[in-house]
Amino acid sequence: MDKTQVSVVVLTKNEGANIAECLESVKGWADEIIVIDDISSDNTVSIAQKYADKVLTKRMEIEGTHRNWAYAQAKNSWVLSLDADERMTDELKEEISAELAKNKEFVTYTTPRRNYIGTYWVKGGGWYPSGQIKLLRKDKFKFEEVEVHPRAFADGPCGHLKGDIIHYSYKNYEDFLNKLNKQTTLEAKKWIRTGRKMSMGRAFWRALDRFFRRFVGKKGWKDGFTGFMVAFFDTVYQIVSYAKYRQMLIEKNHKIGEGL
Repeated sequence: MDKTQVSVVVLTKNEGANIAECLESVKGWADEIIVIDDISSDNTVSIAQKYADKVLTKRMEIEGTHRNWAYAQAKNSWVLSLDADERMTDELKEEISAELAKNKEFVTYTTPRRNYIGTYWVKGGGWYPSGQIKLLRKDKFKFEEVEVHPRAFADGPCGHLKGDIIHYSYKNYEDFLNKLNKQTTLEAKKWIRTGRKMSMGRAFWRALDRFFRRFVGKKGWKDGFTGFMVAFFDTVYQIVSYAKYRQMLIEKNHKIGEGL
């Protein structure tokens, strides 16, 4: 079988438990596999070297900047961006191969993702199809250079694929909280660095809005208790991000005061 002229780029950080299955899902299909590792302390790199054409090491400081650099390392114009906890389905691979063979219009494509908490596929609350840009022309695309949740900018139209990516988002609620803790720190740093103004009132409004939008508006209630927890953690994300932002701002102003 001829390989599809696409470079798969995977960013890793201590993903020894995930990386083999991720790369196995694109082995033999993608023309190039690249792993960009963020100074892992486990066996991520040694596993990746069994599958990837390139394994590069680079510390990630700003997510958007890091992703833009990673995509630039690809030899092909088309890049498929995967996370280590994601798996490609055969249906999606076939669809991408067919689409790239005929496409003359789109510069990016979104793909649906089946997001899991443990073994449970979360379908409500906006978690499915949860389309994200995963397939892109590297010369027509870039991420906003911020610490977390960077916005995507494409110079051209976006197509929409039907095949799913399997995303094992969280092993359990403990894993969910651990990742939330890391992401809220990055969120607060982003607000500080970009000069964003946040007040307690705005933070609480965002928290309430996220809960009702996720649980009611996007029908998270259909997932029962899991749907409630997803909405609740979205609320917690807003409050904790603000608490960390406030603390960082106090410490920053204190250092400035000491320097006077």
